[in-house]
Amino acid sequence: MKITLLPLMLLSFLIISCQAQQSKVIETIDAKAFAEKLKTTANAQLLDVRTPEEFNADHIDNASNINWYDDDFDIRVEKFDKTKPLFVYCKAGSRSSQAAAKLAELGFEKIYNLDGGLMKWNAADPSKPSSKVIGMSEPEYNGLIKSNKKVLIDFYAEWCGPCRKMAPYLAEMEQDLKGEVTISRIDVDRNPTLTEQLKIQSLPTLIIYENGKEAWRNIGYISEDDLKKHL
Repeated sequence: MKITLLPLMLLSFLIISCQAQQSKVIETIDAKAFAEKLKTTANAQLLDVRTPEEFNADHIDNASNINWYDDDFDIRVEKFDKTKPLFVYCKAGSRSSQAAAKLAELGFEKIYNLDGGLMKWNAADPSKPSSKVIGMSEPEYNGLIKSNKKVLIDFYAEWCGPCRKMAPYLAEMEQDLKGEVTISRIDVDRNPTLTEQLKIQSLPTLIIYENGKEAWRNIGYISEDDLKKHL
C-alpha cells in the first residue's frame, strides 16, 4: 500500500508555523513585567476576562471587563484596536490564556497575558490595602487548622475547572473520613483577605495540617487515589 507523506508533512508544517506565529503575538509575563509594560504603554488597552461579579469585587485600575464565557466575546472585543498592544488577565491565568489564543486568531497583533492572573498581581503588590478583612480572617483560619486530627484545606473557586472536577470526591471523603480527617473547602473569591495573606496564587491548592503545622501541599488537580495516599 502506497502512503503519500506530502499532505501530512504540509499539515504538520502549517501547524508548527501557526504555533510559532502565535508565540510571537502572545507574551505571557509575570506581574512585575506586566505592571511595567502597562505603565510605559500610552493609552494601554487592559482587558479583564472574568465574570462581572468577580470584576466588581476587585480589578486592576482602568480595566475593561468582557466575560470570556459570554457567547458574544468575539464581537465585544472588536472595540479594541488590534494594531496596539492588548493586556489581558483573569483570576489565575487559565481563562486569560484561552482568551489570548482567541484574540490572536481574531487578528490582534500583540497580546500581553498576565501569568498567574490577579492572584499573582495582588500577591506582588505590597501597597495593596489590607486593613479590611473580607471573609475568613487569619486568626479564624489558625483556629480551624489547630486540631489533634489531620486537617485538609481545599482552596478553590467556582470558575476553576479542576476544582469542580475534584469537588464530588472531596464531598464523599468528608463523609467517609469523618472523625479521622477534617476537610474544609475555602472559596478564594469569598475570602480574598485570607487568600492574599497565605499567598495562595494557583488553584486548586490543597494543604494538609498535622497538629496545626503544614505537612503537605499540592497545587493543581490531584486524583482521589493520590490524595488518599497523603491522608
